[in-house]
Amino acid sequence: MRLGVNIDHVATLREARRGLEPEPAFAAIIAEAGGADSIVVHLREDRRHIKDSDLYILKGIVRTRLNLEMSCSLKIVNIACKVKPDQATLVPEKRQELTTEGGLDVAGNILSIKQVVRRLTNSGIDVSLFIDPDKKQIVSAKSSGAKMIELHTGRFANAKDRSQENKFLKQIAQAVKFANSQGLKVFAGHGLNYNNVERIVKILGIEELNIGHSIISRAVFIGLGRAVKDMKDLIR
Repeated sequence: MRLGVNIDHVATLREARRGLEPEPAFAAIIAEAGGADSIVVHLREDRRHIKDSDLYILKGIVRTRLNLEMSCSLKIVNIACKVKPDQATLVPEKRQELTTEGGLDVAGNILSIKQVVRRLTNSGIDVSLFIDPDKKQIVSAKSSGAKMIELHTGRFANAKDRSQENKFLKQIAQAVKFANSQGLKVFAGHGLNYNNVERIVKILGIEELNIGHSIISRAVFIGLGRAVKDMKDLIR
């Protein structure tokens, strides 16, 4: 199973002082050395952490894969088509949210999402859709033309007790099996950490986990390279 490391919060720390450090590009280099299989960044419409300049720099230095999380905003789509990351993951985006709160409603926005998927694909970018583990959304993702999905694991990660956790884990497992049957590659992420990731790893059919906050948090105490290696060891 592959590990994508989201480095948004390195930029969040930089923006706390609106300075020049820490530099997300350095984080990408260290994460790759620690075993990351891809580098993930979210270019938000409000540019609260990752900036356009970061994206261009990362495109030039990332040696694994650069996965750009993005909304369907025309301005962001234009930037993606110009930069050409290896992968674009379409996510919902609200200005007030601290982090992405749920999956993309593909079923309710199928026509506009199809257009974005087609344009990104024609630019040579692999497209993934970040969706809830829901059959209706999976069917719509398939019809959008995307070849990959990332299942939102937030409800599992935020479960209040073991019973709830088991319920949401079962939903994810069923969604993975169904998506695989539709010929979709399946990734997963959101809220995963060093304590809960092993339960997700046991689900057959997930090819990659995308994790950011818990890795960057651990890196504060033990360094980013070690934090990435520890997570990589867990998902192996």
